[in-house]
Amino acid sequence: MPLKNTGAEQHIKETAKRLLFAEGKLHATTQEIADAAGVNRTALHYYFRSRDQLIADIFQDAMQDLSQRLNECMLSDKPFKARTENIIKVFLKHMIAFPYQETFLITEINTLGHKLINNIQSAPVKSYLQDAASEMEKGNIEQMNPAHFLMNLFSLLSYPLIMAPLYKKLFHLSGKDFQKLIEEREKIIMSMLFKK
Repeated sequence: MPLKNTGAEQHIKETAKRLLFAEGKLHATTQEIADAAGVNRTALHYYFRSRDQLIADIFQDAMQDLSQRLNECMLSDKPFKARTENIIKVFLKHMIAFPYQETFLITEINTLGHKLINNIQSAPVKSYLQDAASEMEKGNIEQMNPAHFLMNLFSLLSYPLIMAPLYKKLFHLSGKDFQKLIEEREKIIMSMLFKK
C-alpha cells in the first residue's frame, strides 16, 4: 500500500529547484538534495526512483511555468509596449529569484534532445511577433526580423544574470550593488528596444 503524500514529495522537488535554479548547483547529487531537504536518500528514492526522474519532473514543471508566463504576458490585451514592459517585469523578477533556471533548461534540452520541448505553445510567441512586426511598420521599433526583437529582449534580460558571478568580480560589485544594477535594467532594456 503506497504511503500517503504528506507533502514530502513536493518539499523534495522545491528543495531541488532551490539548489538547481537559485544556487546554481546543477550537478547536485541525490544525497545533496536529500540532505538539503532534511530527508534520507531512501525517502527521496521512494518518491523519485532516480535522480533522472526527479530532474525530469523538475524540468517539466519549469517548462510548464515558462509556458504559463509567456501565455500570460504575450496574450494580454494591453498595448504592445505595455506588454513588453510587463514581460520584462515578470521575467526579471523570476530570473532574479532563479538565475540558473534557464541554464538548467538549456542543459537538459541539449542533453536529452528537443523532444522535451514539444509541449511548449508557440501561439503566444507567434501573436507577439506579429504585433512586433506591426510596431515596426508604425516606426516604433527598428525594422528587423521580429524574431531578433524577441531574442534581443530575452538576451538583455537573462545574460547579465547568467553572468552575475563574473560581472560581480569584473566590476568589483557586492551582491547588493549588483542587485541595484539589475533593477535598472527595465528602463535600459525598454530604451534599447523602442525608439520612443
